[in-house]
Amino acid sequence: MKCTIEIFLDGDWQKAGFFEPDEGQLNLGVAGSGRFDYDIDYAVSYIDRPYCQVGSRYPVNFELYRESTWPAFLLDLLPSGAGRRVWVKRLGLLDNESADWHLLLKGAGNPPGNLRIQEASERSPVDHPGFAKSDVVNRHEDFIEYAERNGALVAGATDVQGEAPKFLINQDCQGKWHADGALPDSKIKKFWLIKFPRGTTNPDRLILKNEAPYYEVARSFGLRTGEPLEFIDNSLFISRFDRSVKTGQVARYGLETLASATASSSFGRYGSHLSFCQAIAKYCTLPDEEILEYLMRDILNVALRNTDNHGRNTALVKYPNGKIELSPLYDFAPMFLDPEGIARATRWDGALETVIGRPSWGKIAEALSPYVTEPEKIMVALKKCALRLAKMPETMHQCGVDDFLIERVVGRIQEICEDLFDASR
Repeated sequence: MKCTIEIFLDGDWQKAGFFEPDEGQLNLGVAGSGRFDYDIDYAVSYIDRPYCQVGSRYPVNFELYRESTWPAFLLDLLPSGAGRRVWVKRLGLLDNESADWHLLLKGAGNPPGNLRIQEASERSPVDHPGFAKSDVVNRHEDFIEYAERNGALVAGATDVQGEAPKFLINQDCQGKWHADGALPDSKIKKFWLIKFPRGTTNPDRLILKNEAPYYEVARSFGLRTGEPLEFIDNSLFISRFDRSVKTGQVARYGLETLASATASSSFGRYGSHLSFCQAIAKYCTLPDEEILEYLMRDILNVALRNTDNHGRNTALVKYPNGKIELSPLYDFAPMFLDPEGIARATRWDGALETVIGRPSWGKIAEALSPYVTEPEKIMVALKKCALRLAKMPETMHQCGVDDFLIERVVGRIQEICEDLFDASR
């Protein structure tokens, strides 16, 4: 009773290691104990190479890693949210902890990043001419059935119900659209993630509609972003940053959430910004740059009231040249509008955030100083952010954010702006 973890390296999938749940632990799901070890041949070839690790906390070696819960990197591969519900129904399972192992073996064959479960990837090739873009936008019933059958539906947020349905879709050289994993690499022109509203209410639609202009606001703010997002008739087209196609060759980059990097082997837990920054300092190639990037993201999150900031909404991306950094920003939207009410899931510890959504930036700068080589740059960054926030309503208008939304956040922007000026004096 074990599964095989594969990793995409040097242009091909390679057997990296094995996870085996302990006897009598399967019904506990991700909370059950087990052991992970690297394949011997793999360890010989890639020992002590950080890029080749399956997770930040698992150096490539010949050791047996015993864990009281599943290794956290497996949770990044496990179907969750909307995707989990589709798989549970398809496999005829009860949606509880006992389903986790079956979902890993069946539904983790093509997750984001460069890892997969070998047993889940053993599917028959799909021969389909592909769909027109209009079929995707309109969620034509044939497209939905085809996409779900081929495992293209993935989760949104993993700690709330009613997540936005998201499909991993590939575009072929003729412009047709296919489920991710259905095409051979040689026929893929571009990789996409297609996102739909979380629900059927007008706020659900407005959140998705404003995610694209919010992304451009983040770009103007100086954050690391990917390609512009495209909103078409309640559909959001997002170019994937964990995949690229160069001269006909597909590259898959490592992707690990901060929840995994901090050994969070459960869903829905509150996170700690300080713990995440410690992980960034430990694992990223240029810690100073990445901690400042992370801090600026939180400043913009609280100013623009993106409350959906759990530890799986930020990830490390790992490149073949060995560089590890925060991935481009994703899932950045006005989530305070959500009808279900989404709380700020990751906060600064103790006195660093006594009022939720109003962090104490000066104290945060002091708390982060041990993790950077030039602490004075934090104070400089706070002042720059304050100056940019002072112009934020105008920036939001230029980026196409709805006027009613600007009016809803302008008060919070002013508060955060003043807090930053006070902290940087």
